Amino acid sequence: MRSSLLAVGVGLMAACVAVGAEVPKVGTMAPEFRLPSQDGSPVALSDFRGKWVVLYFYPKDFTQGCTIEAHNFQEDQPKYTALNAAIVGVSADTVDSHKEFCTKENLTFKTLADPTGKTIDQYGSLTKLEGALKDRFKQDHIAARNTFLIDPQGNIRKVYTNVNPNPHSKEVLADLNSMK
Repeated sequence: MRSSLLAVGVGLMAACVAVGAEVPKVGTMAPEFRLPSQDGSPVALSDFRGKWVVLYFYPKDFTQGCTIEAHNFQEDQPKYTALNAAIVGVSADTVDSHKEFCTKENLTFKTLADPTGKTIDQYGSLTKLEGALKDRFKQDHIAARNTFLIDPQGNIRKVYTNVNPNPHSKEVLADLNSMK
């Protein structure tokens, strides 16, 4: 039984392939973007100049890990606000999906819709889906679970790849505190 579960897991991982651009490096300017938020209004990275930005990419609204990660960021939002930091989530989901997700999960920070994957790709976080995963998610790409801590001048100060959603918000807060 265990070997068959392992084979299924390996098969699913093989159906998920990183594609596109490389992850931007620490010390470089964060790529600019303009995407619709859960309320349909356009949001650009430049809207946050003068603030720290926690730009986190996540695979899919309403999935377990993404919900845990969003709840943890929401719970810690007052601490981020006290440090002059905005939380911004991005996935390949639609505006309507984000609206439902934010309403259901009581999220008050911005979630941005990037169904074409252009911004996700600019941040080296585009993952192409194949086979069973493509069928399950009903799309051909998702965002990898990566986060970028961007300073008030728009420079990337820390990159987190393939993060664990449970402790992630606390980890980012600790790093942000150490940079202030």
